[in-house]
Amino acid sequence: MSAAIFLYPKTVNEYSTQDEQQPVMWLRGYPVYAAYFLALVFALSMVATSVFMALDATRFLTWLPFHSGNVLKGEVWRVATYGLLNPPSFWFVIDIAMIASFGREVEKFFGRRKFLGFYACIYLLPPLLFTLLGVWFPTQLSGEVGAFALFVAFATLYPGAMMFFGLMAKWVAAVLVGIYSLMELAGRDWLGLLSLWATVAFAYGFVRYHRGMLDLPQFGQFALPKGSDEEPMPKASRNPFASPAKGRSMAEIDALLDKIAQSGMASLTPKERAKLDSARDYLARRASGR
Repeated sequence: MSAAIFLYPKTVNEYSTQDEQQPVMWLRGYPVYAAYFLALVFALSMVATSVFMALDATRFLTWLPFHSGNVLKGEVWRVATYGLLNPPSFWFVIDIAMIASFGREVEKFFGRRKFLGFYACIYLLPPLLFTLLGVWFPTQLSGEVGAFALFVAFATLYPGAMMFFGLMAKWVAAVLVGIYSLMELAGRDWLGLLSLWATVAFAYGFVRYHRGMLDLPQFGQFALPKGSDEEPMPKASRNPFASPAKGRSMAEIDALLDKIAQSGMASLTPKERAKLDSARDYLARRASGR
């Protein structure tokens, strides 16, 4: 039965029986996720910004954008409100759509609470980083919503998902990161480049870590002195088939396949899906002779 892992297609839009993976609500039979509410907030902010600009009342918006000097003087709310100042633009509409679509897929995989925590991190990371740098270099920021970082998280979760022009998500993400980096370099926008790399690296690391593919550094552990009789413990393999417990791992995968046969793919938890994906990738590499 284990050989069936290689043949089982990897899906993108999956539902889980856990409450955290379920929609916040249903509207006329359509699922509504927390990512949709985030997109709605930014859409409303664009409408509000447009109205204030039309009424020539932009002075009321001066309290929203991030300024490192003002934050260091005590105006800490700017760290959270900077993303609410959004003049209307076609590209911002695309950002809203990315939050709704790719954010939904990330939310469905990790669950609502973990998704919102992840989004809060990528939203707050640039202003917090700029506040630190603002001690030496005054910085300002407004209208950034972390949409691209959500796409990077999606591409890390589902690297083989097909995007436009038949390209896989992982290649689209890599190309866009390169293009955006060149744009920041050409414009000598070093802070923009730093923000891009920081949020992209965090999104990639977050997904890899929670899927068991990335280890955090262990502090407080020191190498044994030379001549010691004790041998350091070998690092555990991430491959479920490469450990002495191979038989047990195979039995776990068989149990997952039985669970799918009985209750469907939606019955798997995120950890179970990650284990199944890891096993399938291993069999794919073994079949190709790598």
